[in-house]
Amino acid sequence: MRTHLPRIISAALFAIISSACSAEEDVFPHKMPESKPDIPLSSAMERMFDYPAPRVHDNELFSQFKYTRLEGFDYNGGNGTITRRDPSRPILANGKYYVWYTKRDTAVRPVGARNAAQATDTIPSTDWDLCEIWYATSEDGFTWKEEGVAVSRPAKPNIGWRSVATPDILVWKGKYYLYYQAFNEPSGTKGDWCPVTVSYSDSPDGPWTPVNRQIIPFGKKGEWDQDATHDPQPIVYNGKIYLYYKAAYNKWPDVRDKYAVAHGLAIAEDPLGPFEKHPLNPVLNSGHETTYFPFKEGIAALAIKDGNERDTMQYAEDGVNFELAACLSFTPTAAGPFAADAFTDTDYGRGVTWGLSHFINAGGPNGRHSMIVRFDCDLSLDLDDKSFKNTGVWHKPEVYFKQGLSKAQRDRIQKANQELTK
Repeated sequence: MRTHLPRIISAALFAIISSACSAEEDVFPHKMPESKPDIPLSSAMERMFDYPAPRVHDNELFSQFKYTRLEGFDYNGGNGTITRRDPSRPILANGKYYVWYTKRDTAVRPVGARNAAQATDTIPSTDWDLCEIWYATSEDGFTWKEEGVAVSRPAKPNIGWRSVATPDILVWKGKYYLYYQAFNEPSGTKGDWCPVTVSYSDSPDGPWTPVNRQIIPFGKKGEWDQDATHDPQPIVYNGKIYLYYKAAYNKWPDVRDKYAVAHGLAIAEDPLGPFEKHPLNPVLNSGHETTYFPFKEGIAALAIKDGNERDTMQYAEDGVNFELAACLSFTPTAAGPFAADAFTDTDYGRGVTWGLSHFINAGGPNGRHSMIVRFDCDLSLDLDDKSFKNTGVWHKPEVYFKQGLSKAQRDRIQKANQELTK
């Protein structure tokens, strides 16, 4: 009788080896997979493959930001009487770059939103009160020539008679459209309650014709955007005008310190409307000012400052349902990115490499004002600058110490220490 022992031993060894190999394959590999491996993963590692690339350095929607002071703008010695803020996206026209922005040039500094009752026809309540929309041109994006007023405050009681601010530009069928916020009361009286309106022109140099009416309707009483639509930013997408905007809610006049901010989307087939709000509004749950641009088949969005998803890049293949694409730092405030294909109705957006933003804390302690600056980045399919993909950016200790504890916080800690050491 022939024995089968060698065959049995071989089968057993094969099973042991196979089991060992299987166990090894269930461990996340040392070399980064290009796609999610078919093994059990923790929630964190599962989520890593939801980003545009699992390795942040390969993520086309991750970037550091670098800032440059602009030449050509005067701020009256930084005493707070001149401010420039909320730049539009720059556009290229007539062989040069154009940008529009909020400018305040008043005899005195703002008294603050909480003191809005003290505002007069010459005393502003906030940095964006008693403003007009100006524009400037540049040949290189670094040195700018201020050309003058684009949109003035109209005569009372026309919409925007108190202040016009926060513009952005649309180029549509050879014409130019400036969307902006129009205030009929000092900011802070009830809040930042104001609608969006628009002026149009045959040339980026004007003259601009105001429509003198609200373009994006407020929400009904009790809806998130019942009192204001801010920061209009249009993009041509799917043959239509996708206009993104923001609203602060859970705020004013009942509370001031529990506010939230979200972004909405209004769509039109004509620059002058009617604009219809998307039924899924808000489409972005975080962020402050609006910063959107075409990217691949969809739309990319930068969310800063407010919300659980602050300091993130997000992406929506349909321009509506945004998903996290990258976590960022040192993000530009009120960014207006130069997007050459923002109005071409592209079917594959190329992204952005630079734009203009603002700092709101320029000037001295008693002369605070806003200033427009340039930012550069690599959020583009056409640039491969590895310095922008560097995750190890270090700041001097003084940068962190400036975020130090207040006197009240130090007193609280001291009191707690005294109680513990009794």
